[in-house]
Amino acid sequence: MAYLNFNKAELVNLEYSLKREVISTNRAGGYLNTTIVGCNTRKYHGLFAVPIAAFGGHRHILLSSVDETLLQHDKPFNLGIHCYGDIYEPRGHKYIVNFEMDPVPAVTYRVGGMMLRKELFFARKKEQLLVRYTMLEDSSTHTVLRLKPFLPFRSIHSLTKANVEADTRFDSVPCGAAYCLYRGFPKLYIQFSKENEYVHCPDWYRNVVYTEEYRRGFDCCEDLMVPGFFDIPIRKGESIVMSVSTSSAEPALLKSQFSRQMAAIEPRRGYEDCLRAAAGQLISYNENGSICVCTGFSWHEIGGLRETCIALPGLTIYNNADKGLFCRILDDLLKDQAVALYETSNQVEAPLRLAELLQHLARFTGNAREVWKKYGKVLKRVVASYIDGRPEVRLCENGLLWAEKDGVALSWMNAYVDGKPVTERRGWQVETNSLWYNALCFVAEMEAAFGKEKTFAERCREISKAVEKCFLDIFWVEARHHLADYVDESGQNVFTRPNQLYACSLDYSPIPETYRHEVLRAVRRELCTTRGIRTLSPKNPRYKSRYEGNQIQRDTATHNGCNRPWLLGAYADASFRLYGPAFSREARELTDGFQEDMNVHGLGSVAEIYDGDPPYIPHGAITSAVSVAEILRVKYLIGKYGEEEL
Repeated sequence: MAYLNFNKAELVNLEYSLKREVISTNRAGGYLNTTIVGCNTRKYHGLFAVPIAAFGGHRHILLSSVDETLLQHDKPFNLGIHCYGDIYEPRGHKYIVNFEMDPVPAVTYRVGGMMLRKELFFARKKEQLLVRYTMLEDSSTHTVLRLKPFLPFRSIHSLTKANVEADTRFDSVPCGAAYCLYRGFPKLYIQFSKENEYVHCPDWYRNVVYTEEYRRGFDCCEDLMVPGFFDIPIRKGESIVMSVSTSSAEPALLKSQFSRQMAAIEPRRGYEDCLRAAAGQLISYNENGSICVCTGFSWHEIGGLRETCIALPGLTIYNNADKGLFCRILDDLLKDQAVALYETSNQVEAPLRLAELLQHLARFTGNAREVWKKYGKVLKRVVASYIDGRPEVRLCENGLLWAEKDGVALSWMNAYVDGKPVTERRGWQVETNSLWYNALCFVAEMEAAFGKEKTFAERCREISKAVEKCFLDIFWVEARHHLADYVDESGQNVFTRPNQLYACSLDYSPIPETYRHEVLRAVRRELCTTRGIRTLSPKNPRYKSRYEGNQIQRDTATHNGCNRPWLLGAYADASFRLYGPAFSREARELTDGFQEDMNVHGLGSVAEIYDGDPPYIPHGAITSAVSVAEILRVKYLIGKYGEEEL
C-alpha cells in the first residue's frame, strides 16, 4: 500500500476530501494543483498552470479540469465533479474507490463492471501535463472514454467570466486539438496516444464556485469555456495517455514518454521521502537558465530574498548534500536582488541573512577560505551599505540598527489591515540586530584571516563590540527573563515572540550563554509546539490561536499566535548549540509532529501556517519552501549530533 492513500469512505466524504490537495510541479514554474477528488476549491487550482513570458512571466491557468465520462451502451457515467454553490454536479467522486500518491497522484474509479485508473503528473522541466488512463476491468467490449476540457486562460490570481472576446475556434493537430482563447497566450495542445473522435461544441459552463475563496471572503465564482469533447474507445487492459502542453507532441511516443518520466520520479515510501520530494518541487529552473526557490504553491512567487536565504540550505545541502545547486541558486539570487542587497529593501533584515547563508556553506564544506574568496566581496558590500546608511535603516551611535519606514512593516511580520501594518515593529528589532552582529563578526573574522581590507575588518569589529556592550541593556526584559521583541522611543516591547531566537541561534551571539538558556526556556515554555513556533505567547491578550475568518481576521492572527514551522530551524539550532545531543529527543518530537500531517492539506508536504492551539489545523500555502527546508535542516542536525553522541 502507498504511504499516502485514501479509501472510498474518506473520498466520498467531501467535507474530508476537499480539504486535501495534491501538487505536481514541472520545476520550471508550472504546476497542477487540485483536491484528491478532482474538484477545484481555489481559484489557484488547475491541471495546467504555467508562467507566460508575454505577461511578465506570471503564472496563468490554461486548463482548469477535465471531466471524464465512461459510456457503455449509450449510457454515460460522468466521473467529474464541480461545485455550483450548494450543488455539486456531476458527483463523480461517488465512483472513486481509491486515491494514492506513489510516486504520482493516482485515482481509481469503479462503475459497475468497469474499473478505471487515472495517473497524472507534470513532466519535469517541460510545459507538459501527462495523464494515463488504464482500464483495469471491463465486462463490456464497447466502452468509450469521453474527455471534456474546461478552459479558463487567465492569471492564477483572477477569475474569468463568459465573454464574446474568447476565441472558441480550434486547430486540428495529430490525435487532438489546439486552442487559444485570447491574444498573447500560447496555444494549448490536447493530444492522445490513440486516434479519437473530437466533437467541437463550444459552450460556457457558468457559475462554478470555489469554496475556499468563498470561505476566505474573496470573489469565488467563475465561468469556464468547454470547447468540445474527445471520444476514445478503450478496452480492458488498455492504457491511453493524454498530453496537455504549449507545444505539439508526438502521439506515438506518449506512452513511452509517460513511462520514462514516471520511472524517474522517486517514490514516497515514508515521511522523509515526502520532505525530499517536496524540496525538489520547490526549486524552479527557469527558461533564462536561472534557478530560483519558489516560496510556496500555488500562489506565491519565486526568488524572494528573505525566503531564499532561509530555505536554501535545507532545500540543498541539508537535503541531499547538493553544494553545486546551493551555489547556483545563490549566484542567481545575488544577480536578481542587487538593489535589495546593496541599496534598499522593505525586508530590512533580509540582506544580513547572507552572512548566515555563507556560514552554512562554509561549515558544510569545511572550506571557509574558498567561501570567502567567492562571496566575501558581496557580503562586505552589504555590510557597508548598512554602515553608510540605507533609506529604511540607520546605524546608531550604540552600533544598533534602527529600522523605520512610515506605514511599512519592514520585518518578516509584514501583514497589513486596511493598508496599515499589524505589527510594524519600528525601532531596534531584536532579530535584525542579532543578524547585524553576526554579520559584523563574521566579516571581521573572515577578512582578518583571508582578506586584505584590514581597515574595514577593524571597523566591523568596533561596531560589533559596541553592539555587544549595549545589547543586553537595550533588549533584556528582567521581569520576563527574555529579550524584548523591539525597542522604540517609548521603550521595550516586551511581548514574548520568537524573533529573539536569532540572538541564540547564529554563529556569533550578542548575549552570554546564561542568557541564551533563559531565552530558550521562555520560548519552550510559551511558544514551542509540535507544529512550529508560535508567533506570540498565549498569555498575551492579543493572542489569536486560529487562522480563520475574513481577510482582516486572518491577517490579524497570522503573526499574533499562529505557528510557523520554519522557526523550528532557529530554535533547534540554538538548542543543539547549548545542549548538544541531549536535545535530540525533543528535536525528533518536534519534527515528527508533521508526519501526522503528510495526508492533510497539501499531501506529502508541510504547510505555511498552523493554528497556535491543538488540533493545529494547517493553513496558507499547501507546500512552503521555508517550512520544508527548516524541517529538513533540523533532521540534518539530529543526524549530526546523533553521530557525535556515538
